[in-house]
Amino acid sequence: MPEMTLIEAVRQALDEELARDERVLVIGEDVGRRGGVFRATQGLLEKYGEERVIDSPLAEASIVGVGVGAALYGMRPVCEIQFADFIHMAFNQVVNEAARMCYRSNGEWTLPMVIRAPYGGGIGGGIYHSQSVEAFYAHVPGLKVVIPSNPKDAKGLLKAAIRDPNPVMFFEPKKGYRLIRGEVPEGDYSVPIGPAHVSREGTDLSVFAYGMMHHYALQAAAQAGAEGISVEVVDLRTLLPVDRQSILASVRKTGKALIVHEDNLTGGYGAEVAAILAEEAFGDLDAPVMRLCAPDVPGIPFSHAMQEWVMPNPQKILGAIRRLARF
Repeated sequence: MPEMTLIEAVRQALDEELARDERVLVIGEDVGRRGGVFRATQGLLEKYGEERVIDSPLAEASIVGVGVGAALYGMRPVCEIQFADFIHMAFNQVVNEAARMCYRSNGEWTLPMVIRAPYGGGIGGGIYHSQSVEAFYAHVPGLKVVIPSNPKDAKGLLKAAIRDPNPVMFFEPKKGYRLIRGEVPEGDYSVPIGPAHVSREGTDLSVFAYGMMHHYALQAAAQAGAEGISVEVVDLRTLLPVDRQSILASVRKTGKALIVHEDNLTGGYGAEVAAILAEEAFGDLDAPVMRLCAPDVPGIPFSHAMQEWVMPNPQKILGAIRRLARF
């Protein structure tokens, strides 16, 4: 299987889906001539033309609004928001329109659209280019929320999202765009939305993560293994709908749970995972559920030193694993 970066896998998925289905189109700021600010759409304008790779104005509400209308008309739009931080401008279109359409029409209308955006810190982007916004949208019934952590899943999950009849929020860890490499199967394939994936088997404790934090969790687990701590790492992949069975199965095997994400601690997605464990696996726990997250600060600092202080990293995860293993 060929090896590629995460951003190359995203680009390949878009290319193949545009070629496969003439209803697919891409719309967003700088997705055409520039090929996207991270080059996710590089070369697609030349292959598919301006009617299917559309440079939009700097107006996120319009990008998503056009996507909603196109999906209702039978198209399958992929709306790129340049940074996840900017989805806030389209919150009404996402939450009040896209998420509610099937319900409000009693199933008469589906809304097959994808809203994809880079999220998270680690690139020195500062407050307005580093936010983790997934918990906002994982709260909303009617949406699906997907976050890949490796190139194989990035391609397969994006293909599944484009083919899904529901609106899918597809968040990509921007720090991992060129840092994370991996093998990607040749030919057409998809990865189902919903199931989590046990990416490392273990017996002493479970680590639940997604996106860049899953990549870091694997590094920390490998170091912990060298110290005699057997760590199971679960890549959640889909935040909504949540794979309760995989979460419970892992903790019933290991008895301990560490949840890692780079969003703020309070109200972050980890609280939902912790609640599932408290409600349905309390008797299986040998220690309190632990969360390792960013502190409750308004944003990721621009300063690289402060950015490193705020964000989880492999060493911080390893420290949390050691503390939990000793409990």
